[in-house]
Amino acid sequence: MKYSAPAATSAAPSAIVTATSDSLPHQAQALARARAFAEPLLASEQLDTGENILDHADAVAAVLRDIGGSEAMQAAAYLVYACQHLNRPQEIIAKAFGDHYAALAMETTKLVQLQRQARLKSAEVQAKKSEVRLAAQEAALPLASLTKAPVSELAASQTENVRKMLLAFSRDLRVVMLRLASRLQTLRFFAATRRDPGLAMASESLHVFAPLANRLGIWQIKWEMEDLAFRFLEPQTYKQVARLLDEKRAERESHVEQVRLKLEQDLHQQGIRASVQGRPKHIYSIVKKMRGKSLNFDRVFDIRALRVVVPEKDDCYGVLALVHSQFTPVAEEFDDYIAKPKPNGYQSLHTVVRDPQGRAFEIQIRTQAMHDHAEHGVAAHWAYKEAGTKGYAGVSASSEYDAKIAVLRQLLAWERDLSGMAQGLFDDRIYVLTPDAAIVELPKGGTAVDFAYSVHTSLGHRCRGARVDGVMVPLNTALQNGQTVEIIASKEGGPSRDWLNAELGFLVSHRAKSKVRAWFNLLAMEETVARGREAVEKLLQREGRTALRFEELALSLGLASAQALFEQVGKDELSLRVIEQQLRPGGPDAVEEPLHWLKKPRKSSRAAGCGDVLVVGVDSLMTQLARCCKPAPPDDIRGFVTRGKGVSIHRSDCSDFAHLKRKSPDRVIEVQWSGQLPVSREGKSAVYPVDVAVEALDRQGLLRDISDVFAREKMNVIGVMTQSVKGIAWMTFTVEVIDARQVARAMAVVGDVSGVRVVRRK
Repeated sequence: MKYSAPAATSAAPSAIVTATSDSLPHQAQALARARAFAEPLLASEQLDTGENILDHADAVAAVLRDIGGSEAMQAAAYLVYACQHLNRPQEIIAKAFGDHYAALAMETTKLVQLQRQARLKSAEVQAKKSEVRLAAQEAALPLASLTKAPVSELAASQTENVRKMLLAFSRDLRVVMLRLASRLQTLRFFAATRRDPGLAMASESLHVFAPLANRLGIWQIKWEMEDLAFRFLEPQTYKQVARLLDEKRAERESHVEQVRLKLEQDLHQQGIRASVQGRPKHIYSIVKKMRGKSLNFDRVFDIRALRVVVPEKDDCYGVLALVHSQFTPVAEEFDDYIAKPKPNGYQSLHTVVRDPQGRAFEIQIRTQAMHDHAEHGVAAHWAYKEAGTKGYAGVSASSEYDAKIAVLRQLLAWERDLSGMAQGLFDDRIYVLTPDAAIVELPKGGTAVDFAYSVHTSLGHRCRGARVDGVMVPLNTALQNGQTVEIIASKEGGPSRDWLNAELGFLVSHRAKSKVRAWFNLLAMEETVARGREAVEKLLQREGRTALRFEELALSLGLASAQALFEQVGKDELSLRVIEQQLRPGGPDAVEEPLHWLKKPRKSSRAAGCGDVLVVGVDSLMTQLARCCKPAPPDDIRGFVTRGKGVSIHRSDCSDFAHLKRKSPDRVIEVQWSGQLPVSREGKSAVYPVDVAVEALDRQGLLRDISDVFAREKMNVIGVMTQSVKGIAWMTFTVEVIDARQVARAMAVVGDVSGVRVVRRK
């Protein structure tokens, strides 16, 4: 039997249509112009489903028309598909139709591509699982381990797709309509051509798109999409239920019509103005009820169903009394959703009764307002009352704004529906609204400060307070899904250091934390550069070289700029002694005679050096440990031949050594630790002084806490230098160690002290 789409109804437009009806500028003949624009581009092209693109665009425009979409929205359907066939789509469409049409077409095209990629990836995963399952069957292995999954496979594969869809929809609500209409037409095409759309597309349609249409009140699309998707997912079940419905259709319809006429007549005699209609049957909803309540087909009472619509709420109970007096009620099948509405606001009386022949049928009783609410979406009648007449942030709660806010909240509810289907997939995210009705994604537990940084870094830095749903709250209050957040910001200023204190709970998102750290790192860098500049200026004054330009000095030291010079000096990564040597005549650049005494042949493979350092190939050279980096075994070390002081031993990563090596590479020699622990005159193991630099948020007791770490590690602290600048403490501890491994362990513990940001060897 050839598939044909249901006839269009004259139902009132849903909330999403209301929210977007005037969002595109009115243009004369926009629909005709858009089709004429797209026709030469699309007429001979096909979608990856095999459907002609122009035919698809025509059908999408028709679906939009049927659900109440404006001509401008129908015109947009053609422009979306034209995008893929233009070299500069945004520029060309903007020139021909305006920026609004161009932006909508581009946003929808991006989402189409995203969903196509997600489906392809899902198909690959399913194919791999099928291969593994077949291999296991051939090897006679148990399949239990292959079928165990903590969450729905479909939901898992769609998680990121749904999130991106949600954010795309929030940026432009018109995208929702276009995507729903397009997906419905795709399913119609596969039904008409008797082809299978594939598991990924059918599942996505049933479990993602249909619930979205349900949430937004686009019922015409919701019911048809559910039935079509279910038809592809479970064709045998679909055919079986359809056959059961058809077997006694004539008898059933005749009975329903008799009851309808009698009930309508009885209501009029009682003075109750009412409309009594038969209710359409949808195969998927019947199957859901059979499975949900473990019923046989004969026990599904709403196969025969009537709907009674009355003017007032009191009339509903009058109708109920009359129905129960005329027919025998089934007690366990009565629900009063007027007294206790469903979570989405749905209201109606549901009752199941039996006629004298024992045939059961369902009757729904509601007012016209309840009927509109149920048929056209809760969002269409969702009053935006929380903020009073002015709305949030002074935004007036106009009907258009009400509709958009309501639709966005329904999008959030749709996401929560999906999270219930696959517990845990969405638990790590929340979605909140800006005063301008845009959705912002935050990690679970996110605060107003996280929200501010997600909107803009500058807003985060200047954040001083927040209103959530119109009420002032502390900045470390955890936000909940669907709340509207307004940030109160100063004109200038920066973040608080308390925001980085995890115990206070101001920040949850890594992005916001990195932004705050970057702010304070920049401040610290400015202080470091200022400190380095001051030290260099004093050195130049002392050496009588004030005429020397900083840039020239930096270049002579192999640095890119004066800024880099000041930074390295301020961080103590470049000692002033190196700069002094550079400034004085006969410094590292001076040419010397070859050091013939270095060429003395090596007497043995293990010639003992002076102390605990061996100079490779040379015997009995005087060595000294450099004060700039203070090496200790087993550090990787290098030697530099000095004038009159033997060989200076540096760590290989020492910045001073790097400058010396760059200027006088011929004076660098290989050295190594002797491998024997040196002994002091008292017969004890020798110790090495090592400098440990600490950068931390200044607080009371910080110095004591770090000193306690060294004491617990049995390390003697022989010197401490500390300085605090704008809440940042800079400390240098000189400790005595037997080897570098001991200080590495201590540094790891110091790093865990509250407030410590950086620990390093100098």
